[in-house]
Amino acid sequence: MSGNRRSTWLLAAAALLSGGLLLAPAAVAAPLADPVLSLPFATGQHTYSAGVHSDNGQSGVKNAIDFSPNDGIARSAAAGTVRMQRCSGGDWVTVDHSDGWRTGYYHLEGIQVQDGQSVSAGTPLGRTGNALPCGGSSSGAHVHFTLWQLNAAPSVSADWSGLSYDEVSTRVADEVGVPVDGKVLGAWRFRAGAQQYSGRAERVGDGFSVTLPGRFQV
Repeated sequence: MSGNRRSTWLLAAAALLSGGLLLAPAAVAAPLADPVLSLPFATGQHTYSAGVHSDNGQSGVKNAIDFSPNDGIARSAAAGTVRMQRCSGGDWVTVDHSDGWRTGYYHLEGIQVQDGQSVSAGTPLGRTGNALPCGGSSSGAHVHFTLWQLNAAPSVSADWSGLSYDEVSTRVADEVGVPVDGKVLGAWRFRAGAQQYSGRAERVGDGFSVTLPGRFQV
C-alpha cells in the first residue's frame, strides 16, 4: 500500500471511530432503588387491611393500601420531613423521604405533627380515622397509605394544598403514584390482586401469606 493510500485509510478509520464514539448512546441511569419503609404503625399487633388499590379505589395506578391497626395510631414509615397538605376541610399528612420518595397518610384525626417537622421511622402522626379534609369517602377508621415518587415528574408541584382528593387521586397519581405491588413494608411484601381492594401480604422471612382483605399480626 502506498504511503498516500495508507494515510487516507488511517484517516478514514479514525473518522469512523470518532463518529462511532460521538454517536454512542448515553449511559442509562440505574433504576431508582425502592425505599426502605416500615409498616405505618407499631409492630407486635394485629391489623386489618382492605388490600391494594388505586388512590381513588376505582382506576389508575394501585399506589394505595389501607391499614387499621389495633392501637389506632398511624406512624411514619421512614425518616423524613412532614409536608402538610391543607384543604378547606382540614389537613392531611405526607412525609418526604430521600431520593424524591413521598408517603401519604389520609383520613387521620388528631394529627400530632406540624409542617416542616423532621420525623423518624415510627413517629406517631395521628389517629386512624375517617377524616375527609379534601373529599373522598371512608368507611371504618383506617389510614389510607399511599406511595409516590416526586422525581418521576418534576413538573408536578409537591404542594398539593387546596387540591381536591379527586384531583390528587387521578391527575397527580397518574404522574407520580408508585404501585404498591412488590413493595416491602417492614417484614411484609405486598402484592396487588387483579381487582381493586385485593391481593396478599407475604411475610418475607418465611413466605407465610395472608389473602387481602384480611387480618394479620405483625
